[in-house]
Amino acid sequence: MPLKIALAQINFLVGNIDANVNNIVESAVYARDQLNADIIVFPELTVTGYPAEDLLLRSDFIAAANNAVYQLSGRVAGIALVVGFPELDGNSLYNSAAVLHQGVMLACYRKQALPNYGVFDEQRYFAPGNQPCVFEFNGRFIGLTICEDVWKSGIIDAAKQAGAELLLTLNASPFNSGKIHQREAIICKQIKAAQIPLVYVNQVGGQDELIFDGASFVANSQGDIVFRAEEFKEQISVIEFDGDNPITSTCAPHYNEISSEYKALVLGIKDYVRKNGFKGAILGLSGGIDSALVLALAVDALGHDKVEAVLMPSRYTQTMSNEDAVLEAEALGVNYHIISIEPAVNAFTGMLAEVFAGATKDTTEENIQARCRGVILMALSNKQGRLLLTTGNKSEMSVGYATLYGDMAGGFAPIKDVPKLLVYQLARYRNTLSGIIPERVLIRPPSAELAPDQIDEDSLPPYEVLDPILERYVELDQSAEEIIAAGFRREDVARAITLVDRNEYKRRQSPPGIRITTRAFGRDRRYPITSGYRGI
Repeated sequence: MPLKIALAQINFLVGNIDANVNNIVESAVYARDQLNADIIVFPELTVTGYPAEDLLLRSDFIAAANNAVYQLSGRVAGIALVVGFPELDGNSLYNSAAVLHQGVMLACYRKQALPNYGVFDEQRYFAPGNQPCVFEFNGRFIGLTICEDVWKSGIIDAAKQAGAELLLTLNASPFNSGKIHQREAIICKQIKAAQIPLVYVNQVGGQDELIFDGASFVANSQGDIVFRAEEFKEQISVIEFDGDNPITSTCAPHYNEISSEYKALVLGIKDYVRKNGFKGAILGLSGGIDSALVLALAVDALGHDKVEAVLMPSRYTQTMSNEDAVLEAEALGVNYHIISIEPAVNAFTGMLAEVFAGATKDTTEENIQARCRGVILMALSNKQGRLLLTTGNKSEMSVGYATLYGDMAGGFAPIKDVPKLLVYQLARYRNTLSGIIPERVLIRPPSAELAPDQIDEDSLPPYEVLDPILERYVELDQSAEEIIAAGFRREDVARAITLVDRNEYKRRQSPPGIRITTRAFGRDRRYPITSGYRGI
């Protein structure tokens, strides 16, 4: 007898149990009535959303989640639901998956492998399960696993030995560049070794820094992908099993890394604005590459009518910067304002003239300019209810090449985890879709334009040198000597590492930003602000 399994690649809202349950019910009814599905499988911790973080420490929250599952079991008939929830048993909390059918919980599985690295912190909240779970449905024996379980050896084998003929796995696997290919390769190798087909359902959507890409898939017992859902898009799909074999269906293509990274950033902005109730977004548009990319991302995420740009020239702003900023805004159809910061800068420098008397001009005067811009943008953000997007990239955040309460002021930092060289790649990619970033923005030397004839290389090594050093030091934890041995000049390595080490205090005060690399600042890399450690 054929078995139809629906994959619910859905975008849930962390903490909103009622909305998530309604989403589950609507999805199950659709899968039953429109797709004729027998079972619908949802992502990990469906009921609460993932990651719920310290909400999981609240007894009222856990009680509401468990109560919702028991109520859910009777709300949809004619289809079995496989949902994730935080199961409370005595004093222990488990990351669990329940099988609900006709008002009865047929089975409940407790996740065994609890990840506690990178962005994951599950051992803070959950106790590990220690048993496989296999249930019978329409004459088939089906095993359950949750996310990390299928990355580890032994758990799939144990489920098969317990009688499983196919596996359902619920997932909240976050995106980073290259993750989709890595995920499929590792999991397909596992199931090929175990000789068991697998249905892999991953959530989609943005949750603060994290992006979940979806890309749910089904593989047969030989480890071949026979179905793949689209990346970064909600969808409910169905796969039919003839006996133990999934019937080959449509496989959405893998995007290349650049387009996947771009789509991840777009989704991150869209969900942060939408889920937090902002009316739109606003940003400072300088005529430089970083703000040009953020503007394009914001428009692609929210629509041109929900985005506003502000040009804030000073005496040091080059004419071409203003011209290019206007071209970018007009190409994307966004409303923009031109507000000179000169009156504000003059007011502040005049107020400080007496106490600054006899002192040499330095970065203080540069920072006043940046902070005047921050005040203007925050005022407009407050007045309009739009989220202020900052435009700093990962290279700048790494070395502290940013002004606290100036260009770092804002609510969300879309390209905080995007190195400068990748900024250029993403901008060029966006121009292949429609030419909205002028070519001279892509080729002129980057500059903060806070002093006469200033360029970034006055203060930093060239980005072609800096970015690879930062990747090795920040993301790969290589020592100075290892980086030098790889062919980089000692003086460049020393300069970069010294800047990284002494600017943790700035990074800690920066807005949250979208994670697209394997190690972002924040969840992934947690260093003390006050520290005697020096990397060189």
